[in-house]
Amino acid sequence: MAKGRGRRSAGSVASTPAGPAPGDYPIDTGVATLERDPYSDTGWILQVNGVPSSHVDLADPERLDFEYMRWMAALLRARHAAEGRLRVLHLGGGACSMARWVHATYPEARQVVVELDGRLAELVREWFDLPRAPLLRLRVGEAGEVLASLTESTRDVMIRDVFAGDTTPAALTGETTAAEADRVLDVGGLYLVNSGNAPDLAEFRREAAVLGSVFRHVAAIADPAMFKGRRRGNVVIAASQSPVLPEAALPALGRELLGGGVPATYWDDARVRAFAR
Repeated sequence: MAKGRGRRSAGSVASTPAGPAPGDYPIDTGVATLERDPYSDTGWILQVNGVPSSHVDLADPERLDFEYMRWMAALLRARHAAEGRLRVLHLGGGACSMARWVHATYPEARQVVVELDGRLAELVREWFDLPRAPLLRLRVGEAGEVLASLTESTRDVMIRDVFAGDTTPAALTGETTAAEADRVLDVGGLYLVNSGNAPDLAEFRREAAVLGSVFRHVAAIADPAMFKGRRRGNVVIAASQSPVLPEAALPALGRELLGGGVPATYWDDARVRAFAR
């Protein structure tokens, strides 16, 4: 689970560099810690208040170290195979790992990343060579408030990856936010959420029920151990007013999910709704 916010960690504070440099950096909500990836000369790990938030490979924006991001990427490729000018909204920024992946995969996409912490957004822009506007805009603000301010039917994809510590704020997991997401998404738009869960999967069950009450179609991806309630971790939930994926795309997606570093399983609408009940 990702996206830490809250306590200010102890330790040395690094000055702001011209590019990424290891150290602790004061931000609006505490301390951001930037570390080198011990397994890659070009990889960086961002922690926020001691909680792993993001991984970035400066040489390869298509490399996603967090498995839930790889699952989101696989789902997006299966749904949007051809390059196009997707309009993508990210609720939750971190190091903009998913936004960098979207830009590499769909170069004409127009993206907005909403990040609560203004200083963190400045650092990430400086560290990681992000695309400039209009390809990628960083907007500082609270995710729910920004979402409510947006014009209806103006996004094709919306990704929610907001955490306070290891928990998504409750205000972003209820029916109000789901209805706002539906309002802002265009016809056939896709809403992807990163749902952090304990082994009882209570949050997944609750969010699946909420999203299922607003959207006609829901689906989910997680590794088998998560779906069996054997560990803590992440479940990706997808919701749309149109089918999340055509039937013809499911076999290829299934093979890709099983072939990853953490093999995962896709649950279709019927299975997700049965679990939510």
